[in-house]
Amino acid sequence: MSQFSLLGQRRFAPFFWTQALGAFNDNAFRNALVMLVAFQMGLDDRSVSLYTNLAPALFILPFFLFSATAGQLAEKYEKTRIIRWVKLFEIGAMALAAVGFLTHDTGLLLAVLFLMGLHSTTFGPIKYAILPQALKPQELVGGNGLVEMGTQLAMLIGMIAGNSLMLVTGIGPWLAAAATIAVAVAGYLASRRIPAAPATAPELRLNWNPLSETARVLGIVRRDGAVFNAVLGISWFWFFGTVLIAQLPNYTRETLGGDGSVNTLVLTLFSIGTGVGALLCERMSGRRVEIGLVPLGAFGLTVFGVDLYFARHGAAVAHGLDWLAFLRSGGSWRIALDLALIGVFAGFYVVPLFAFVQARAPREQLSRVIAGNNIVNALLIVLAAGFGLGLGVLGFDAVETFLAAAVLNVAVAAYIFTLVPEFPMRFITWVLVNTLYRVRVEGMRHVPEEGPALLVCNHVSFMDPLLLMANLRRPARFVMSYRIFDIPVLNFIFRTARAIPIAGQKEDPAVLAAAYEAIDQALAAGELVCIFPEGGLTRDGEIAPFRPGMLRVLERRPVPVVPMALRGLWGSVWSRRDTRLGRARLPRRFRARVELVVDAPVPPQPLRLEALEARVRQLRGALA
Repeated sequence: MSQFSLLGQRRFAPFFWTQALGAFNDNAFRNALVMLVAFQMGLDDRSVSLYTNLAPALFILPFFLFSATAGQLAEKYEKTRIIRWVKLFEIGAMALAAVGFLTHDTGLLLAVLFLMGLHSTTFGPIKYAILPQALKPQELVGGNGLVEMGTQLAMLIGMIAGNSLMLVTGIGPWLAAAATIAVAVAGYLASRRIPAAPATAPELRLNWNPLSETARVLGIVRRDGAVFNAVLGISWFWFFGTVLIAQLPNYTRETLGGDGSVNTLVLTLFSIGTGVGALLCERMSGRRVEIGLVPLGAFGLTVFGVDLYFARHGAAVAHGLDWLAFLRSGGSWRIALDLALIGVFAGFYVVPLFAFVQARAPREQLSRVIAGNNIVNALLIVLAAGFGLGLGVLGFDAVETFLAAAVLNVAVAAYIFTLVPEFPMRFITWVLVNTLYRVRVEGMRHVPEEGPALLVCNHVSFMDPLLLMANLRRPARFVMSYRIFDIPVLNFIFRTARAIPIAGQKEDPAVLAAAYEAIDQALAAGELVCIFPEGGLTRDGEIAPFRPGMLRVLERRPVPVVPMALRGLWGSVWSRRDTRLGRARLPRRFRARVELVVDAPVPPQPLRLEALEARVRQLRGALA
């Protein structure tokens, strides 16, 4: 089922439109305010500069002051009720904005800007914490992709609408006021349709001290190193995006020689690109939380950010070009492609990170984790502004600033991926599996979403653990021969995935004993463990008799057993059919079509080994 089907379901659609309309209004109001101050109030350049620089600071300030409190509220109370109060608050803020627009009261408008920042601060922890309550695990990436796409397009349309309506001669303030109030009312009406989302921590005691609660929220974020580094990655996305968008007006004017329509065009390319990348995440990840896309996204941001510099730099030869004249000029399509692809890879980068945080953080703390994420985001946005201003003082033009951010992205990505090797590990796995195979999965719903289980699968090729790893929606500990575990390059993946090497009793009794102990500890901790009970790779494509070692595991730790089977792997690359006398032969079937079939769990007791083996044989069918 396509992710777009969620737009027709009440558990998602009303929330989607509520958040999209809120993003529209934030940007419509802010841009209308800038247009009013810059073009309709007759202020001098110094006053205009003061207001336009003060506006972003006022909007971002509530994220520092109130994010921690907003996270608590989202945990303690039913989320839909909070959303409706937030939307009523937005209607009131837009009514005040209407007065400010019509009276040209900049003080009131700046106060409303602060209130809209407070609106976004309160809504933020709910926006991402409500998705795991409304969506199934396999829908999480698609839902996040839709939200990101909706946010980007709503922001873009809001920017254009705010600019255009305020500049209509004679009635601009009236149009801007009417539009923002109407959209706020529409957002409230949409919120009335959002189903209830129960409190995840109703017993939580509220701490109204913003400083101590901010420190506590950031401490919660740091408890899980992988979650914390995912938050750093999300915040870096906001840093990179802020630098890019802040430089676009100067880039449009000085490097491209374009007018306001060209600025709108480049904003549109970036926003649509991000939306497309966000939507593609579901298909590319196989409806799983696939953090292997994050390194791919980081790579693309740098490659196309650097190419944007080489596509055109220096002062423009001609000035005042409209968007059509720009597209007709030499080299313009390369620039347009770079901007769109920066957006696409930004989508690859940020959507899996949000889904990862939602899937990994404890449900009763997720809103506070998102609140902590918003605090770090706000800090990085401020640093991005300082970064751009600092490079400007040093004499960097807009395109040189893009290049600096793209190069800096390499260092930041390397730092994050060094701290969390799970990211590059998943990337290598994703590339290998999607390069070598075309995989169809059937019955993944049978794998328990939480709690321990023993996954049992036939063993056809050296790539079996990677193929399973790339398609299971939960991390699993793989028990494998120490010889496979020690294969160069793959060893990095297996160690990072905390695979469990095992040896025969005659080969190394100590390794065998350590493997049984590690398996028991993993199951006791509620993890999935996957074993290949044949004890080695098939030599002829047939399933070998199951060895009794798994019974020893179940006697010590009775857990559900999930039968699985791989089909179509025999004769593909890295199966024994490609090896004779230890010498590799050319692969018989590259990009093989393979299937992973998962059956319903069976109880651990009583469990007959022969019956389990027969079930796996039946699942494998005739396509081995």
